[in-house]
Amino acid sequence: MSKEINELNQTFKKQSIVQAQSGDTVKVHQKIKEGNKERIQVFQGLVIKTTNPNNHLHRILVRRVSNGVGVEKSFLVHSPLVLKIEITKRSKVRRNYLSYMRNLTGKAARLNGIEFDRTKVNAVIEPEVVTETTETPTE
Repeated sequence: MSKEINELNQTFKKQSIVQAQSGDTVKVHQKIKEGNKERIQVFQGLVIKTTNPNNHLHRILVRRVSNGVGVEKSFLVHSPLVLKIEITKRSKVRRNYLSYMRNLTGKAARLNGIEFDRTKVNAVIEPEVVTETTETPTE
């Protein structure tokens, strides 16, 4: 890609995001517009796929079972409509695309959780804006 396209892509990326991986149980806070009103909808489920992690097109596919029906939703992580991603559980998995989870139900659909520091993982540190000031020396 050309240098101009890369610079344009970097302008659309959020500076700091939570790094969700396959096997994580996440809560995604998404802004929903209905008519002239806005509300925040929380979608909680298992991340079964991640794509383009170092790109502005970084996408996660989240699956949850609602009333016995599996619902999958894809989220662009750098979208302005995705307000926050919170990791609630981290599991040990050995692949990126967990398509086999679609066929499992009940206890078979459980993943073994691993210990992690929830506050450290979910902490989003905003980068500091450096402003240059020109100071004149006073004597």
